[in-house]
Amino acid sequence: MTQNTNTAALSAAGVSVWLDDLSRDRIKSGNLKDLIETRNVVGVTTNPTIFQGALSKGHAYDEQVRELAGRGADVDSAIRTITTDDVRAACDVFADVFAASKGVDGRVSIEVDPRLAFDTDGTVAQAIELWKIVDRPNLLIKIPATEAGLPAITRVIAEGISVNVTLIFSVQRYVSVMGAYLDGLRNAHNDGHDIAKIHSVASFFVSRVDSEIDKRLEALGTEEALALRGKAGIANARLAYAAYQDIFEGGAHTDLYAKLAAAGGANRQRPLWASTGVKNPDYPDTMYITELVGPNTVNTLPEKTLEAFADHGVLQGDRLAGLAGEAQQVFDALVAAGIDLDDVFAVLETEGVDKFVTSWQDLLDATAEQLRVAGGN
Repeated sequence: MTQNTNTAALSAAGVSVWLDDLSRDRIKSGNLKDLIETRNVVGVTTNPTIFQGALSKGHAYDEQVRELAGRGADVDSAIRTITTDDVRAACDVFADVFAASKGVDGRVSIEVDPRLAFDTDGTVAQAIELWKIVDRPNLLIKIPATEAGLPAITRVIAEGISVNVTLIFSVQRYVSVMGAYLDGLRNAHNDGHDIAKIHSVASFFVSRVDSEIDKRLEALGTEEALALRGKAGIANARLAYAAYQDIFEGGAHTDLYAKLAAAGGANRQRPLWASTGVKNPDYPDTMYITELVGPNTVNTLPEKTLEAFADHGVLQGDRLAGLAGEAQQVFDALVAAGIDLDDVFAVLETEGVDKFVTSWQDLLDATAEQLRVAGGN
């Protein structure tokens, strides 16, 4: 099979293309393998909403649900078994990518139970449990970047476990996430772990920032406010990339990473652009790809957005490095227009956790019903 020209160019520009979706049908049909071979897909991310959608459609899980019901499995253990089986199988599909990229890509993410988002100890315990159950070196454990999640990130990294930090909305929180990662690497190194084998990405959400801020700009209704619609998400990501460069690419605060890289081969925690499906139909459907191209980044894409870029995406070179000043001007204008950015980011984090908890509860309810039916009760 031949790689798509547009996605091949995106990959050549230093962007790792990850698919934001996983299902058993996608694995068994060969679709996931086809996307590796034709769309430069080198990783997969999952979340509770994705799993809820996968298990609620079709009959791919019926046989396993019947088997689990026959064993008397409760709903939590059934979901854990089903989701980790899918993730393990996906890890195997990406094994060659993982080897060829020396562990940088070929990654598959699974998230801790979102109900643990404000429980540090619970998050750590489940992260370790999931790592052991899946038992694949190309796994990433997703931990939300809540206040309680930050120490969990450090502790899980210190165990030698690779982490995808999710639900990051503000640059301030992103800086704390990078610090938590480096603290974990330092502890892992001190405890004798091979930190060259530990990888991490920081999932910085994009379109949700625009959705929330655009709503507030439209409520203000001034000409100055309306002119700022659709600019906040990309500006926020560019400021995040500048923060990444400051800590990992020779900036003023690169000392700790440089020491760990020299001492044990530490890896950078790459920024990952998440929530990159465009929600406003008035905006170009590939804007969160084209405008966020830069080396050492990941873009995790819904299949619809991936196919849109494969069809008509256009690259305009590096759209991250050197643009922090321009991005800051956007943020200054937002504040001047009356946008309370601290409140925006607090609302987005709360809503992000709540959405995943709701999806997880829907998954619990649907699986419980399937187990009941399969068990003849």
